[in-house]
Amino acid sequence: MDELVREARDAWSAQDWERSAALYERLALQAPEDPRVGDWWYDAALAYKFRRNWAQAYRLGIQAAAHAPRGAQDPAFWNLGIAATIQRDWATARDAWSSFGIELPPGDGPIVGDFGRACVRLTTAEGSEVVWVQRLCPTRARVINVPFDTSRRYGEIVVHDGEPKGDRVVGDRTYRVFDELMLFEPSDLPTLAATVTAEPAVLEELSDLLDANGFGFEPLRNGYILCKCCSEGSVAQEARTFGGEQRCLIAAPPDRARELLDAWRSTTTGTWTDLHIAT
Repeated sequence: MDELVREARDAWSAQDWERSAALYERLALQAPEDPRVGDWWYDAALAYKFRRNWAQAYRLGIQAAAHAPRGAQDPAFWNLGIAATIQRDWATARDAWSSFGIELPPGDGPIVGDFGRACVRLTTAEGSEVVWVQRLCPTRARVINVPFDTSRRYGEIVVHDGEPKGDRVVGDRTYRVFDELMLFEPSDLPTLAATVTAEPAVLEELSDLLDANGFGFEPLRNGYILCKCCSEGSVAQEARTFGGEQRCLIAAPPDRARELLDAWRSTTTGTWTDLHIAT
C-alpha cells in the first residue's frame, strides 16, 4: 500500500495526471476504510480536472464529496459543482454548492442568480484576454463587454475556475480575476467595428443606447494591454472614456447596429462611418 501511495504522489509531482488519478482511484477502491480514502478520491478527481476530463472529474468528484463534511466549505464540493455544471447535472451541482455552504436561488434547473461582477481570463485565438463578466452561479458567468479578440464574443457564457488569478481594482472596489475553464454557451451576436467620432459624454450615450437594447459597445482606446505577470497581479483600473475619432467594437446584428447608430447620430453631435464585421 505504501508503495502505491508513493507511486501516486510521484505521478502527481510529475504532473502525470492520468496515471496519478488512476493510482489514487486504485488506492481508494483497495482500502475503502483507510482514513485517507477521502483525500485519495479528491486527488483523483482533481487530477482529472487538471486534464479537463470533466466526465471523469464528475464521476470521481461524487465519491470525493461523499467523504467530505457538508457546510464546511470543503473543496471537494466546489470541484464537484464545477464538474456537475459542465455535465449539466443541475441537481448534483445545486447540492454541491449548497453543501459547500453557498445560498442559491430556488429552482431545479440551471442556476441563474446575481453572484456579482468579476473578470475572467478568456482563452483567445491570440492568447488570452481579461473581460468583465456577470456571474450567474459560482462557476458560470456571462461576458458583458465586447472582447477585443474577435474569436470571442459579447454575451457568451463561460465556466470559470474557483481560484482567483489576479484582481482588478476600480475606485474602492476590488474584483477577482478567474481563469476560464471552457465556453459553456456561445453567443450569436457578431462583433462589428465602426469608426466613431464623439466627445466622451456623447460616446457614453451611444454605449447606454446599445446596452439598453441588449447589445455591447467597446471603444478600443478603453483597453489595457498587460504582460502575464501584471495581468495575474492586482491591477488598478480607472473607469475612463476617451473622445475623438476612434475605432469601436459593437456586438449586435448589422441591421440593428446601423439603426441604433443612426438614431444616436440624429440626436447628438456624434458621427459614425465604416460599419463592418470586425476581423
